[in-house]
Amino acid sequence: MFKVLERIFKDKLATEKISLSGSERYRGPIEGTAKSDVLGHCAKACPVAAFSVNGDEYAIDYKKCLFCGRCVEACAQKALADGTEAGLQHKHEDAMPYLIEAGQEVVADVLKEKLGRSLHVRHLDAGSCNACDFEMGATGNPYYDLSRYGVHFVASPRHADLLMVTGVVTRNLEQALKMSYEAMPEPRLVLACGACAAGGETYGDTYAIVGAADQVVPVDLYVPGCPPRPSAMIVALLAAADMLKDKMK
Repeated sequence: MFKVLERIFKDKLATEKISLSGSERYRGPIEGTAKSDVLGHCAKACPVAAFSVNGDEYAIDYKKCLFCGRCVEACAQKALADGTEAGLQHKHEDAMPYLIEAGQEVVADVLKEKLGRSLHVRHLDAGSCNACDFEMGATGNPYYDLSRYGVHFVASPRHADLLMVTGVVTRNLEQALKMSYEAMPEPRLVLACGACAAGGETYGDTYAIVGAADQVVPVDLYVPGCPPRPSAMIVALLAAADMLKDKMK
């Protein structure tokens, strides 16, 4: 504790340079290759069925992925490893240039220069455990400083350009999600934040759960992770600003 305080007083508070690069402690997209028998153990270890195997090839649905590392741990030969890059998923192939551009310009560029004004975001908790919500709250602190890009959270969907959904959609909140989306003015975007909203498999299939956000409303961007890092959320918001700019032409 004293070392933490000493560092705070010595280094002051430095705002992070946002990027998609992770650290050694961060679990990102899986890397490596292995034989089918080994991959079979990896697939069985996945709690949300995001890991699929076809012969000696494997595929991972990162919208569902929790980045829990169980598939890597199940690989006895240590053939698979966790990457460190944060990932973003997109609905359409033409969205990829936005993601790449946002990742490259995020440090120097300001959102107002892209869109010509602020980006207004309405957050909707559709049934989360609050992990994504806590990380989202961190984007506004001085360390991440989301406001430097001109991104503002608003209280009404009628004032929003983008609907940011967290949590798996529950039956009780399905109608609220639909109404929030319908209340937004055109053009409008939806961002599914976290494994629950993006993949919908975290809590399984029960009578109380609808599933992923894209089963209720059209989703334009996905930020995987359980929960995603604040920096990944910020990059996604800047990518959304580019998409919105093109929709407004």
